[in-house]
Amino acid sequence: MTRILSTFRALRHRHPFEDALAEEMRQHLELRAEDLVRSGLSAEAAARQAKLEFGSALNAATDCREARGLRLFDNLLQDFRQAIRGPKKAPAFTVTALATLAICLGANLTLFAVVDAVLLRPLPFPDSGRLVSVYNAYPKAGVPNDGCSLTNYYERRGKISALSSLAAYRDATAIVGETGAAEREEITRVSPDFFATLGIALPLGRAFQEAETTYQTDKVAILTDAYWRRRFAADPAVLGRQLRVNGVATTVIGILPPTFSFLSSTARLYFPLSSDPAERVPRQRHSGSSWHMIARLAPGASLAQAQTQIDAHNASMERDDPQAKSMADAGFRSIVTPLRAEHVAAIRPILLSTQAGALLLLLIGAVNLVNLLLIRASGRVKEIAVRQALGAGRWHVVRSSLVQTLLLTTVGGALGLALGAAGIRLLSVLGVQQLPLGAHVVLDTRLVVVAALGSLGLGLALAVPIAWYALRGSTGSVGSRGSSNRSAADALRSESRGGTAGRAAQQLRHGFLVAQMALAFVLLAGASLLGLSLERAMAVSPGFQPENVLSGRISLPRNGYPRVPDLLSFTERLVAELRREPGVLTAGVATNVPLSGRSNKSAATVEGWTPGPGEGPHGHYSYGVTGDALGALGFTLRGGRFLTADDSRRAQRVCVVDEDFARRYFPSGGALGRRLFQGGAVGPSTDAFTIVGVVGAAKQAEVTEDAAQGAVFYPFGTMFDRDVFVVVRTSLAPAALSATLRDVVRKLDPELPVSDVRTMQARIADSLVARRSPALLAGVFSAIAILLTAIGTYGVLSFAVAQRRREIGLRMALGARPQQVRRQFVGLAWRLVVVGTLVGGIGAWLAGLAMQGVLFHVPAVHWISLAGTAAILGFVCLFACLLPANRAARLSPMAAIADE
Repeated sequence: MTRILSTFRALRHRHPFEDALAEEMRQHLELRAEDLVRSGLSAEAAARQAKLEFGSALNAATDCREARGLRLFDNLLQDFRQAIRGPKKAPAFTVTALATLAICLGANLTLFAVVDAVLLRPLPFPDSGRLVSVYNAYPKAGVPNDGCSLTNYYERRGKISALSSLAAYRDATAIVGETGAAEREEITRVSPDFFATLGIALPLGRAFQEAETTYQTDKVAILTDAYWRRRFAADPAVLGRQLRVNGVATTVIGILPPTFSFLSSTARLYFPLSSDPAERVPRQRHSGSSWHMIARLAPGASLAQAQTQIDAHNASMERDDPQAKSMADAGFRSIVTPLRAEHVAAIRPILLSTQAGALLLLLIGAVNLVNLLLIRASGRVKEIAVRQALGAGRWHVVRSSLVQTLLLTTVGGALGLALGAAGIRLLSVLGVQQLPLGAHVVLDTRLVVVAALGSLGLGLALAVPIAWYALRGSTGSVGSRGSSNRSAADALRSESRGGTAGRAAQQLRHGFLVAQMALAFVLLAGASLLGLSLERAMAVSPGFQPENVLSGRISLPRNGYPRVPDLLSFTERLVAELRREPGVLTAGVATNVPLSGRSNKSAATVEGWTPGPGEGPHGHYSYGVTGDALGALGFTLRGGRFLTADDSRRAQRVCVVDEDFARRYFPSGGALGRRLFQGGAVGPSTDAFTIVGVVGAAKQAEVTEDAAQGAVFYPFGTMFDRDVFVVVRTSLAPAALSATLRDVVRKLDPELPVSDVRTMQARIADSLVARRSPALLAGVFSAIAILLTAIGTYGVLSFAVAQRRREIGLRMALGARPQQVRRQFVGLAWRLVVVGTLVGGIGAWLAGLAMQGVLFHVPAVHWISLAGTAAILGFVCLFACLLPANRAARLSPMAAIADE
């Protein structure tokens, strides 16, 4: 370190030092010359003799630079100046190379920003790697993740030694504000230990307390920093101030840190996770779905230990539980998994496949640049030979190549970073925030460092083949000085004759071109599979008629609607008012709508149905509906009738099921009139629901779901929720009714805002975003890859024509026809395309296998796609070779010989 610091100090003060050295040399020369004059020499002879004795001042300065370790910096500066002059001599090459680097690096940086934010960057909590998620799974019932229940939370809290703390939370909405100015806000209800589990300390106020977890004492709130600044202008005296939440005065008790962000939550307010003791009893142990549990591993505890202890705890709790057998038949188990991994599990394969496509594009661009640089280096063989003949060593050649490529990739990296920043802004416009943790996708120092390291690594990788070629072309593979001089002379003579390039150099360029074609084939084939997958997903019928259907979301607060009759009365009045509006054909209210992002599943038991060995209750999509919700959504009636508002007030319980449910339990038909019970067991006869209708099966969670999960639609009075969807089928454009829907709701209750107002077609389109975006990006990458491959093919063959100009001229002078010359170069291109296609076909097959997790009804090997890919690649490459082939065919023998 001392030597390094000394070198940098010398570099910093080199000019004053060298000026002083030159002055000292001048003084010595003058003094010596004066001595010589006194000894009898003339002034001129004395000056000449003094210079001979002391040597040149330049040599002295050079020796001092060498001794002080500054010679390397001088050489690098010289190489840098030469590298800057080089691009000016070849502007077309420079623009092509920089554009290639900028596009390839920009695409990778844009996607890396997403991958880093979603998959790599630690969560913004202390020691976030020890945070875990705990959820219940019932795989045999078709419910792989059902959250957890309040009973789970209270039973496990403090009982699992591998977990230092345990917390529960639930996302919800609330109406915040005064009458006439209220807004529906996203909120999160959390247990008292939630923030402690995350390791978050409130800079202002306090966290929730256990005494505030009942419906009578939960009128307190913690605000995010952004909401505090917007609503209270960052007033430090906000503690004790009140908000009107769901019509009730609520006291502010704390403010969260400015940097706080919990996963992908957009909640601005946090409230206690309140409940009644009746909601925590053992029979509610498997009523999860809307509750989530997080925990922090204890110091020294592992994930496996926590899983083992959770399993043992569940076994002890289920020992006297009457539901234990049915839950075991459903495959019940509580899963402990890293918090981040569980949150991004659905999007992870898609992001990785998209990033792999971007890396393929970067690799194609790098191979293309290597070929172009090799072609450019071929034109510098004579120059390098002259330098070596004048004393330049092998390290000089390597250093020169390294500086040139590093300069090129550095500038290209800076341009790529600018394109990456533009790409990130574009992703923000396209809604990247909808991805898990997508709000953290930003251009920051971390991305700049990755761009710098990527540019450096790419520059080093590009320099290796260029330096090897330069050394081989000018000095051969021998190491002696005499052999080096002979090789340099051979290079000069070969250059002067216009001889052809060596076989090794040709094979290297052809090998890189084949690799580029193979990589382009893989990328294009992958894009074809993604496009075909998207096409088949878009062709899937959702199972209902989404045209001209508008839906919106309403939250009915407990304070204003405390009892089920109050909820029923409001929904019935709302439906009646909507039906009176012009253009409304029918309307209804439901606890959920297809493709809403919510997945409400619960078990149902059919009377008289005997499960098979080891088969337990099955989870089905469950709805509560009133009005003509099913008709408004466009469900097809297969038999019986739809539910109506009157069904919620009748003593006899009825329900409607879909075809998947009917086929599962009544494969021979006859579902109408049969009875079922909510839950995993047969109950009293008064609790039975009679099936009065069967509707067509519809896609519930996503359009591409294949599992026949089944759905049951109950009257709203028997399966209600305070967070509901209103659905309107109209004869007008659905968007035109958005204001009407809000006005009708405000008319009935001025404190109720309507949010998430979208058409059902928009919900379908949004559900395909995760498939549409990768397919679109892969298509763009493929187009760029095809262009780069065309440029590479053209560059290699054009150089081949230029290098073989003398040979072609002699052949044509001896009688060769233009068609023969043209056929020779087209044949070369064809052979390269065939080899590249064969290698790329193997890669495409492997890529197809790796992509099976993100493809929809598309096999790993789709022969039509592969054939189309081969045809496109072959056409582009052969088209790119026509211009140099025609140039060779039109070459004049006399002109070629005259050039010599």
